[in-house]
Amino acid sequence: MPMNLLTAWQGAKQRLQRAGLPGPVIDARLLVEAAAEASRADIVTDPYRELTPEQEARLDDYLGRREHREPVSQILGRKGFWKIMLQVNANVLTPRPDTESVLDVVLKDFPEQAAWNVLDLGVGSGAILLAILAERPAARGLGVDVSEDAIAVARDNAAALGLAGRAALLRGDWSAGLADAEFDLVVSNPPYIATEVIATLEPEVAQYEPRIALDGGPDGLDAYRILAPEILRVLKPGGRFAVEIGYDQKDAVEALFKISGAVDVRTTRDLADRDRVVAGSKNPLETKA
Repeated sequence: MPMNLLTAWQGAKQRLQRAGLPGPVIDARLLVEAAAEASRADIVTDPYRELTPEQEARLDDYLGRREHREPVSQILGRKGFWKIMLQVNANVLTPRPDTESVLDVVLKDFPEQAAWNVLDLGVGSGAILLAILAERPAARGLGVDVSEDAIAVARDNAAALGLAGRAALLRGDWSAGLADAEFDLVVSNPPYIATEVIATLEPEVAQYEPRIALDGGPDGLDAYRILAPEILRVLKPGGRFAVEIGYDQKDAVEALFKISGAVDVRTTRDLADRDRVVAGSKNPLETKA
């Protein structure tokens, strides 16, 4: 008997529930919509629309991959972030709602029509950089990542969002080669998970996310030790920075930036009420030696 949108959704939910997967209701809907080329409204308004044999086979493939804990974002090749939709794959970290806290912190400091420039270190899919540029039409930005595969994803996303003209993307080692006092804003979501912790994470992360985007060294702080002085170096006097952190890294990361000369350093909590973003400024009176 042919499957329709309603029975496909119900069957997908049950299959994912039997597999013990978290969030089976939402995952099932997303996979059915993609497989059947349907919208959420279609499932409500036209629930008895039949799937073609090809769509049924595609849904079965999607569900099988999800049962093996492949993230829905990688199965579908896309993930929503802030107000934009991004292409994602196994070469980039899937953007998470927690990271939107960076946008909450930085956007209020930069007027919508002002011309300013932003640097995103470890740009990955381009999530933070492109979300900022989408909100601030007079801004321009540079994204740097050590992974050429990640840069390719970010370039595709910039083009798809019509932002390629304002977003330069460069393969590089953090801020190496960039000039002093060059940027009004620097943002970063660096790897911050302690090496030994990675294997204990849910399979969607431990098995499918790029390790280079996760591994922060023995204590999770390796990237911040490099970034703190470098971010202060490339910021203009009075420039702002914001970096995502792990929930238990507030004191250590704040200290690293203060030692490097940052002022007005503070930490903002995310919607789950966990420490998430360390932000601050470069002394506006600082001048080059």
